[in-house]
Amino acid sequence: MNERIDALHPYPFEKLRTLVADIEPNPALTPLSLGIGEPQHAPPQAVLDALTESALAVAKYPATLGQPELRQTIADWAMGRFAPVQLDASQVIPVTGTREALFAVIQALVGEGQRILMPNPFYQIYEGAAIMAGATPGYLNADASNEFAPTPADVDSFENVAAVFLCTPGNPSGRVLSIDELQAWIKAAQTHNFLLISDECYSEIYRDEQSPPPGLLQAAAEMGLSGLNNCIAVGSLSKRSNLPGLRSGYMIGSEAQMAAFAKYRTYHGCAMPGHHQQASMVAWKDEKHVQDNREQYRQKYAMAQQILSDYLPSTPPAGGFYLWIEVPGGDDEGFTQLLLKEYNLRVLPGRYLGRDIDGHNPGAGRVRAALVSATETTQEALERLKSALDRWSQSA
Repeated sequence: MNERIDALHPYPFEKLRTLVADIEPNPALTPLSLGIGEPQHAPPQAVLDALTESALAVAKYPATLGQPELRQTIADWAMGRFAPVQLDASQVIPVTGTREALFAVIQALVGEGQRILMPNPFYQIYEGAAIMAGATPGYLNADASNEFAPTPADVDSFENVAAVFLCTPGNPSGRVLSIDELQAWIKAAQTHNFLLISDECYSEIYRDEQSPPPGLLQAAAEMGLSGLNNCIAVGSLSKRSNLPGLRSGYMIGSEAQMAAFAKYRTYHGCAMPGHHQQASMVAWKDEKHVQDNREQYRQKYAMAQQILSDYLPSTPPAGGFYLWIEVPGGDDEGFTQLLLKEYNLRVLPGRYLGRDIDGHNPGAGRVRAALVSATETTQEALERLKSALDRWSQSA
């Protein structure tokens, strides 16, 4: 067996199951969850129709690199969304969700024994990709001290660094990296010759309709890096269009990087089914359902700000759909157990999203709550959360 398998950490939700295995939730209350970031809003009907209408595509092997029409559709969307970037379809590869792209690009483009840096807390795929490639994960703390956004100045040394992961808007903080912050990382990537991989799966979930979060493509284009050397942006339809089960996203980078990844992918055998590709084109071409989706999240964030005003910053995070709540007294595991036992409500302890670095886990003492359910369900969950926080505060 590949010994690297044993080096993989249990996934956060496995840790959560262990934590609450012996807890019997309050039977007087309907089970509710703010724990998993799986969108619950209705998927767009036009996409569902396209899936049905193109179902016979399952009779053919899908093209490994995706249909040319889909690649061009994604390129057109990205050029509109992240202007002034200019793209050729050869710089775009449709992927089966961001998870595949983030994991597989490391296997294809990073060598054994190199270092891969990531924010801490983080999406655990970053770490798993590094471990399985025989690389060494490096963790850059993202906490209140740096406004939840590590910078190149936080890196002790770029020696042997092959790749750096960014996440904007951030999971779990919702922090959006500015153009200047993105360009600082691009300059570091150019100077030290490492891959800069920007996970932008939450890019279309944001509060201010007039100020969409900038992305790596936009930042690079404004610097004149039309070839996108050292830059890879990854996004998907999961959050944007409430289609997590479609497994449809994109990877965009330089032609050379995408050609190398395409070669790996030919052997990897991972290609998006044909009817998913047809449905994806419909989704990428429509913005109305995305705007409606954002409005639902805005309403829930406004509700959260009102109900949890004693426990949240005065302004909501700029992007994403999480609350990153500081637990009075700092015991995120104990609070999570109380919340399930007494209030039949699930959240995720923040420490499970981070790693201890020099005795400090920047996720510890917080819980992550996902505002992904229907508005009415979310309101009840937030009210239970408020009651639990009030009770916990008194005993902390």
